[in-house]
Amino acid sequence: MVRKLVRRLVTAAAAGGAAFTPAAASAGWYGYGHRADIRADRRDLRNDRADFRRDFRDLRRDLRFGRFGDASRDLADLRRDRQDIRRDQRDLRRDRRDLFFDRNGY
Repeated sequence: MVRKLVRRLVTAAAAGGAAFTPAAASAGWYGYGHRADIRADRRDLRNDRADFRRDFRDLRRDLRFGRFGDASRDLADLRRDRQDIRRDQRDLRRDRRDLFFDRNGY
């Protein structure tokens, strides 16, 4: 009795787990969907770098004119922008790696 119950639970868990496993089409890698993702990541990276340059320019201006409160806020913005750039670069690397693995069947 217990053996049959355990067997049914294991079978249900295996079938349920297989149903939730994403297929290639649902993962967004079917066809050319990966290119749009990489383009979007590159655009985000470009925008973050432009924002970083703008905040750095503001920081230098605030330091030059002695506005140290504004300079500390600019420095916090720079730290956040640097973190965003690192995240976007990591995401782009992972997308490229996934594209390589998908093309070569790994």
